[in-house]
Amino acid sequence: MPNSSPSSILALPASIRSLIVAQSGLQSSLPRHAIATSRLGHVQTTRSYATESTTAPQSSVNATEVSHFNTLASEWWDPHGSSRLLPLMNPLRHQFINRCLATHGGENTVQRNYLDIGCGGGIFAESAARLASAASVTAVDPTPEVISVAKQHQRVDPLLLEPGRLTYRNIPIEELPLPATPSEGFDIVSLFEVTEHIQQPSPFLSNILQHIKPGGWLIGSTIARTSVSWFTTKFMAEEVLRMVPRGTHEWSQYIQPTEMRSWAKKEAELDAEGIGWQVMGVVYVPGLGWKEVKGSEGWGNYFFGVRKNTAP
Repeated sequence: MPNSSPSSILALPASIRSLIVAQSGLQSSLPRHAIATSRLGHVQTTRSYATESTTAPQSSVNATEVSHFNTLASEWWDPHGSSRLLPLMNPLRHQFINRCLATHGGENTVQRNYLDIGCGGGIFAESAARLASAASVTAVDPTPEVISVAKQHQRVDPLLLEPGRLTYRNIPIEELPLPATPSEGFDIVSLFEVTEHIQQPSPFLSNILQHIKPGGWLIGSTIARTSVSWFTTKFMAEEVLRMVPRGTHEWSQYIQPTEMRSWAKKEAELDAEGIGWQVMGVVYVPGLGWKEVKGSEGWGNYFFGVRKNTAP
């Protein structure tokens, strides 16, 4: 196992990844609650994760995660609630998407179709649906209560009620029908703050590629697995400041940018070697919001984008 590549470890279940640390003998300056490795580490958690899917055998849905976010649904749009930092991230999300599109001259393309996976209460989905360049936004999430909150909030803005502009579906991504032809796929598939909640990210990510049209982009955000991210997201955010409920994050499921790119390079459909791969580190600055900090993708929150190859 110590010689396994980052992408191969990305494919392992969370419980198996945790064993890597025990066998590696690697330790860091972290408290005994967490051990950092160069791949996927382990942290003692207050939550237990179900290994069985709640729908189809290949579903990425985790019953414990669904239950956890159901309890947080009422706070999704609360400016003082546990999700209050997410709306502040939207400007950088759109900035990063435009940066990715600009690499191939597509930033001015009009009428793009979006698929937002793990949309939660609709914070990003709503902002995307308001764009002049958005033809449609389809947003999916397996958590019933947050989809209910998203639909309620949608009704506040008549623009979002236009037919086909914003459609919410309470399903896991595995139940979304595949496009009839490649050209009918989505231009942008977004995956914000989702992969760190998935136990087997490699097959989950690979499955998503079927929904992206040739030349389209998979855009996401997650957290690097480092001592800094453990301190900020686990110790400070959950234990000290109580910005989010205890157990919201599972540190061992954080993914390094190198691991994400290693996975992408093994997918023949993706262009992860050159400008088809983009990454941007971001840091939350109290009082100022989220800011891009070059190089911070190596130790904290980051955006990643990878382009699907055009048809031969």
